[in-house]
Amino acid sequence: MKFIDEAIIRVQAGKGGDGCASFRREKFIPKGGPDGGDGGRGGSVYAVADRNINTLIDYRYQRLHKAQNGEPGRGSDQYGASGADIVLRMPVGTVITDLNTGELVADLTEDGQRALLAKGGQGGLGNLHFKSSTNRAPRQFTRGEPGQERQLKLELKVLADVGLLGLPNSGKSTFIRAVSAARPKVADYPFTTLHPNLGVVRVDMKRSFVIADIPGLIEGAAQGHGLGHQFLRHLQRTRLLLHIVDLAPCDPNVDPARDARAIVEELRKYDAALYAKPRWLVLNKIDLIPQHERQARIDAFLQAFGWEGPWFAIAAISGEGCDQVIHAVAEYLERERAASTSA
Repeated sequence: MKFIDEAIIRVQAGKGGDGCASFRREKFIPKGGPDGGDGGRGGSVYAVADRNINTLIDYRYQRLHKAQNGEPGRGSDQYGASGADIVLRMPVGTVITDLNTGELVADLTEDGQRALLAKGGQGGLGNLHFKSSTNRAPRQFTRGEPGQERQLKLELKVLADVGLLGLPNSGKSTFIRAVSAARPKVADYPFTTLHPNLGVVRVDMKRSFVIADIPGLIEGAAQGHGLGHQFLRHLQRTRLLLHIVDLAPCDPNVDPARDARAIVEELRKYDAALYAKPRWLVLNKIDLIPQHERQARIDAFLQAFGWEGPWFAIAAISGEGCDQVIHAVAEYLERERAASTSA
């Protein structure tokens, strides 16, 4: 299935039914008085988060979602039936905003969460409501109110604890295959990842976390170059970023430190909050470096990059060093959850 994480739709709630102006006409009951019923309420449009859905593809091709109108009132004090509501099932992590005003309508972060997108119109009043001691034969009634109509932008931001960041072919997909059951495409050419992949990392029987892999970034991504800029929003909900760096590039003219700085700069240009997230370095492909040269290569990179934060050296293809990374991540996430709970 094609992965779609953005869509624009139009939702239209149902119109309320009109009230009725009617008078009781029954044998042996002269001057029976008004008996016009109210119109029914128009149907509303709701969104509900469903963990079994992982893409917005249905809304890319079906753009108009219209609820049922309420029925008009009838004589004999009969009220019109309300219009049926419609419920739009969306992936957990969908952010819904009004396209015209930019107002946040809903942020679906939990399975089963329900949000009102467009409210149905109220039904009109029948002439039954207008009778009084001085107005015994009212002919007044009110029309039903129109339903709310709005254009909405849907954005899916996947819910993951950890996000992977790095250049194309740095080994992000290989890493997520090594530590989880996810099986993204892996090949010896860049841009093999074309959409985000999620993997559940099982640290032990009681601990697990979700990791997200997005298409690789290139310099100029914040201005729209490459693919990764389209998916940077999926890292905005993460608690920790792992910056995967290819420490043994095939091209001897490539400078890993310069490329790593370029990726960090793209983060800063795209979103200051994303740039400020905790970030760890994961130096990949150390298996391609002779054993006696590894530490010197790592030290040279860290000095050139000016990095003083946490770092790990791994070989994702063989799994070397990956256990150390996931255990450190699990402990970090536990501390973060405990701190947020106590606060």
